[in-house]
Amino acid sequence: MKVILLGTAAGGGFPQWNCACEQCRSSAPPRTQDCVAFSADGTTWHLLNASPDIRTQILATPALRAGPGPRETPLRSVLLTDAELDHALGLLMLREATGLTVHAPAAALHALTEHFPARMVIEGYHSWDWISAAETTVDGLNVTPFPISDKQPKYARASTMPGPWVIAYRIHDPATGGSFVYAPCLRTWPPGFTAFTRGATLVLLDGTFYDGAEFATATATATATATATGTADPAVQQGMGHLPITATLPTITGHGGTRWAYTHLNNTNPVVNPHSVEHAAVLQAGAELPPDGTEFTL
Repeated sequence: MKVILLGTAAGGGFPQWNCACEQCRSSAPPRTQDCVAFSADGTTWHLLNASPDIRTQILATPALRAGPGPRETPLRSVLLTDAELDHALGLLMLREATGLTVHAPAAALHALTEHFPARMVIEGYHSWDWISAAETTVDGLNVTPFPISDKQPKYARASTMPGPWVIAYRIHDPATGGSFVYAPCLRTWPPGFTAFTRGATLVLLDGTFYDGAEFATATATATATATATGTADPAVQQGMGHLPITATLPTITGHGGTRWAYTHLNNTNPVVNPHSVEHAAVLQAGAELPPDGTEFTL
């Protein structure tokens, strides 16, 4: 199984167009918004989330380029973790694709129908299959979803649709025994998540924030009250739906046999700078901070 990190930044990418924080003014390498492609054979491909940067990401990835026919593409499905705009807006860019299947939590499909009518827009171009995420098989790869939280997108906060609204995925290749977990949005470390990741070859984990104070500090807001111990600020952790790296790094340290890599990095996160002490601390703890375009063979 092949896995390509098309983008590794949180919403808005890095640097972010409307931000003049220290990170965005630095010379740190740019990152596009988080999205992953995976394939059993390197011929047909599936996406985990569809970022607003999907066109740029596809054109930068030879395996995903159109062909061999003049209007053929190797893309077969999109697996959404949720209905957040930075994870779903790319569907509109893919609207001219034929035969795509979209897997997503039922609540996310509801949001993309009733609150942000992406489905209606896309159906004006092509008829896709929209399926509530469940254990399934794509190209011989076993796909298992795991409920993460009931965090709703801002545009759907008035919805009474029951969750889960956010899920993670585990993709397993029976032919090689390789597997990976994709969890870019962790509001908490939910019960059963440790077991869900156990034995995975690779885990792509939420790395949005480094600690609970950084967002407020970088953006000159006053919402953060994180302690010096690295405990996540409740306003960030619950309001934005992301545990900071300082809360998860001790949990993953020492899990032998599994590669842990942080993705979905916010523009305020100091780990985006490869020369920062925070970047070095993550690597020293045994986790990875791969850039856009990183490929894994599992």
